[in-house]
Amino acid sequence: MFVQILGEERDRHGFSLVGYVVMPEHIHLLISEPAAGTPSTVIQILKQRVSRRLRRKKRGPTRQLNLMFAHGNDSLPRFWQRRFYDFNVWSLKKRVEKLHYMHMNPLKRKLVDHPKDWPWSSFAFYANPKQALIRVDPIRG
Repeated sequence: MFVQILGEERDRHGFSLVGYVVMPEHIHLLISEPAAGTPSTVIQILKQRVSRRLRRKKRGPTRQLNLMFAHGNDSLPRFWQRRFYDFNVWSLKKRVEKLHYMHMNPLKRKLVDHPKDWPWSSFAFYANPKQALIRVDPIRG
């Protein structure tokens, strides 16, 4: 669900999606500046749409991650942290470094034996674009 909404927001706001990894309790995104809005606006809308859809979703057999909502002072449990942490990437070398770090995250956490085994990642696109969940804008030199 997150990946689907990410693709929709990419198309709506006009940013390049270089890479992503959805982890059980956080996400990594490598995106360009959006044509419409700011990265903060994009993240805010993405978080709102995903949490609203997850709250409405009925349980059933899917490939969805089983994610827990963090309890805060709100009347409904909170799914997302209140803010996000950004990092500006200016060089090709740094883009490649960040993408590699993101793709290795599930492996480092011992969730899979190889990044290709984590379905909620842009690694699938880089390995075989036809098997990717959504279109990615690959790193170009």
